[in-house]
Amino acid sequence: QVQLVESGGGLVQAGGSLRLSCAASGRPFSTYAMGWFRQAPGKERSFVAAISWSGSITSYTDSVKGRFTISRDNTKNTVYLQMNSLKPEDTAVYYCAAAKSIWAVQAGNSLDAWGQGTLVTVSS
Repeated sequence: QVQLVESGGGLVQAGGSLRLSCAASGRPFSTYAMGWFRQAPGKERSFVAAISWSGSITSYTDSVKGRFTISRDNTKNTVYLQMNSLKPEDTAVYYCAAAKSIWAVQAGNSLDAWGQGTLVTVSS
């Protein structure tokens, strides 16, 4: 089993940037595809971005394309989410997740682990 811990959330003004990190421990990190999800107040948790185990394949939900970038460093057992041009509607608790494939991450199915979440608040 892999354990995940997110960090990097905080309060930022609209148009600003934040970088979230998700540190993994336990089973070999490089065997997992990774992803980011978010849950805004009063809404269900939804997919944001995913990256394959090698980092060669990425995918994003439409609302963050061109603004967010997912990356990973397998030597540091960490996945990142660089968020630029933030908008108030990006306000949410952001979670990282691990799965056997990027397709499972995208679908939100058969996820092997979740982090505890980190709060991102974007003020207007």
